[in-house]
Amino acid sequence: MLSYKKLIVIVSLLSVVVFITTTAMQQQQQQEGFKNLKVLPKNIGHEELGKVMDEWRDALGVKCGFCHVRNTETNKMDWASDGKKEKEMARNMMKMTAKINKKFFKMDKGDEHGGDMMAAIACITCHHGAAHPANGSMKPKEGDHNGPPPAGGTTPPKQ
Repeated sequence: MLSYKKLIVIVSLLSVVVFITTTAMQQQQQQEGFKNLKVLPKNIGHEELGKVMDEWRDALGVKCGFCHVRNTETNKMDWASDGKKEKEMARNMMKMTAKINKKFFKMDKGDEHGGDMMAAIACITCHHGAAHPANGSMKPKEGDHNGPPPAGGTTPPKQ
């Protein structure tokens, strides 16, 4: 019976040590922040960044290696590297959609990747799950008011 109690105490202590270590590592990573963020907020959390990347992956139908390079020495992804032109294109597209959303949908700063996406332009709007949008992807179908705003700077009427 004594050895059973010792086992419980040891397992409990190990669980506490693992929990504290994991928490400390997460806090350290959040304090250090991510490297080479040029458009996304510098203080973005790990979970929020993951959501943004998942949205882009799904909207473009690609995997991480589409924009990010793999370090040949470590065989791990080098998230901070600007070694692919697609990464800079993603940044430019993010700036463009934020500008459109702010002008035409009156979205506040920070809403462009977590606000009401039903009334906003997002990657999926043009890409439809493809790495490169098809020509004419923004042409609205007859009776469709979800296309680009008409000339003159007003948004189409809501149905």
